[in-house]
Amino acid sequence: MIQQLYSHFQKYQAICTDTREIKPNAIFFALKGDNFNANQFAEKAIHSGCALAVIDEEQYKIDGRFIVVEDVLTALQELANYHRKQLSIPLIGITGTNGKTTTKELINAVLSQKYKVLATRGNLNNHIGVPLTLLSITKEHQMAIIEMGANHQEEIAMLCNFAEPDFGMITNIGKAHLEGFGGYEGVIKAKREMYDFIKERNGILFVNSDNDLLKKLSDGIKQVNYGTGNENEFIGLFEESNPFVHFKCKSKTDTDSIDNKQSIKTQLTGKYNFENILAAACIGNYFGVSDEQIKIALENYIPSNNRSQVVQTANNFLLLDAYNANPSSMRAAIENFAEMKQPNKMVILGDMLELGSESAKEHHDIVKLLLQKNISNVVLVGWHFTEACEGSNAKTFATSGDAYQYLSHLNLKNTTILIKGSRGIKLEKVVDAL
Repeated sequence: MIQQLYSHFQKYQAICTDTREIKPNAIFFALKGDNFNANQFAEKAIHSGCALAVIDEEQYKIDGRFIVVEDVLTALQELANYHRKQLSIPLIGITGTNGKTTTKELINAVLSQKYKVLATRGNLNNHIGVPLTLLSITKEHQMAIIEMGANHQEEIAMLCNFAEPDFGMITNIGKAHLEGFGGYEGVIKAKREMYDFIKERNGILFVNSDNDLLKKLSDGIKQVNYGTGNENEFIGLFEESNPFVHFKCKSKTDTDSIDNKQSIKTQLTGKYNFENILAAACIGNYFGVSDEQIKIALENYIPSNNRSQVVQTANNFLLLDAYNANPSSMRAAIENFAEMKQPNKMVILGDMLELGSESAKEHHDIVKLLLQKNISNVVLVGWHFTEACEGSNAKTFATSGDAYQYLSHLNLKNTTILIKGSRGIKLEKVVDAL
């Protein structure tokens, strides 16, 4: 069955999972979810231009264009893996608690200076997104970058089995999705599944040796190290982040002093992004991208989708990072913001979700950090932060809509504002009030 599907796929290179986005001669996969059953739309997909429909409920089969399988999702994943096995191009797998999407985009920008690269679109990094990304690799591509996300153990291992990466990296391991992983130790166990796969495949890791945990977990596996120490194969020197990250870098084989290297002036904020940027430079260097091409790519990369974005409004300067939040990324953002030399500063934070039994403690620790950093102009959104901020002078609101109403009447001007929260809090709603 997979060979039959692949024979058709080779001719048309078209896959559909949504009848609103039909491609001519595509294979329609009738996926199921908690609130939908696409078997019911298979006939519509065929009438709209798909050549084949893969279904797992016999009652929806009308003719030979309907292929009945035991499970549609499994069939999609098997087809993606079969396609992967036909490819000879280098494939890089990326996971991590924080920064994996930004790092993926930076690596894509750098490698695209020299190669035709396919990278995960947006954050399609799950059990459906990874197979769809693999199936979008064509014979024109020379490299692929596959982002892998997870919220429970064994998910990274599963995604690696689909994608079979030759190279791998973990950006970092922090406190996120604690509820699904069963605590921080569960997060470590889940993320290291990337390292375990690369070791078994005899592949190569890119490892941030400044991160003691990653250094320990990667011991004994073939790797390329990057970091601030001169012992690394690729070396970085952080210069500043006020607000944009400026740094220098070089290969260990380059005998010139790093001090003599040109500064790379990025458009990314936060010292915490330095390691993500350095990873992209390291990987570019490994694959033969020139120093000048690396510099051009990193200086021209502009973050989007509420990730480390800088927004200059008519009245204020915003650091918008409202796509995701967990204790590790929240702490890094606050510590970086505290170091910024700006006269008028404000912090707007939204609840960190999916922390389970650790939620109260982690929110309380963030409030305590704000006090330690003498950040007094604070707005907190969500009931987790509201419960945690007793003894604080922070303004608290149940929703981002409530916060918007408050902020729209403040008439803030000439203020630098950090906006950080989990996606579900939708803190981007407050931007128009600032």
